[in-house]
Amino acid sequence: MYKKPPILALLASLTLSGAAHAALLDRGGGLIYDTDLDVTWLQDTNYAKTSGYDVDGQMTWEEATTWAANLVFHDSVRNVDYSDWRMPFLPYDNDSICSSSAYSGGICGYNVDPTTGGEMAHLFFAELGNKSKYTSTGGLQADSGLVNTGSFINFQRSGYWFAGANMTFGPMAADIQPWLFEAWSGRQLVAKTSYVMFGHKYENYHYALAVRSGDVAAVPEADTWAMLLAGLGLIGAVTRRRRE
Repeated sequence: MYKKPPILALLASLTLSGAAHAALLDRGGGLIYDTDLDVTWLQDTNYAKTSGYDVDGQMTWEEATTWAANLVFHDSVRNVDYSDWRMPFLPYDNDSICSSSAYSGGICGYNVDPTTGGEMAHLFFAELGNKSKYTSTGGLQADSGLVNTGSFINFQRSGYWFAGANMTFGPMAADIQPWLFEAWSGRQLVAKTSYVMFGHKYENYHYALAVRSGDVAAVPEADTWAMLLAGLGLIGAVTRRRRE
């Protein structure tokens, strides 16, 4: 039976150890891979502003949807352009009575289940380890909100749009009320694209995260490359000695 040489086993463990325990992997080039959901996030969480697309990154839901659908991001590490971006998904909720002030359970309110409550809840709670403003019983929670941002940059303590819109809310069937995640409070709710006050219509403006399905090719770190080359050199030396 063929046995893998110890040096090969060591090299294999070195290349895999970085991905064995982490759920969020910095792939370089401004991309972060989530091993749990098999999605790749754009590291810059306000890229609409950084890229010059929008003056401050706050857009209407329609504008944010258009921005994500037309976004082309150049990965300078792998020299690849990615154009299959979208905003985060959320499982559709058939319950038309969704209380945005609920303290636990379902996909609404605070303390949303990170395993079933959509991609934003999973990122916010499970991956980054943040907490909602309130506990599951309604008490105020210390160190809540967007405390941990991991390797992400430009994360805003504000609302972030979801890709889908719930059509069952509102007085009219045609009402479009998208989902929103409040990063400052850890609350997930159904929002409105606009509202009327004193006879005037105002648009709602929030931020947008870009995410795509799947992973990108991992690039070994410098120290990993050095170990790999050293190991290959050792293998070559051993092979030459055996031939001699």
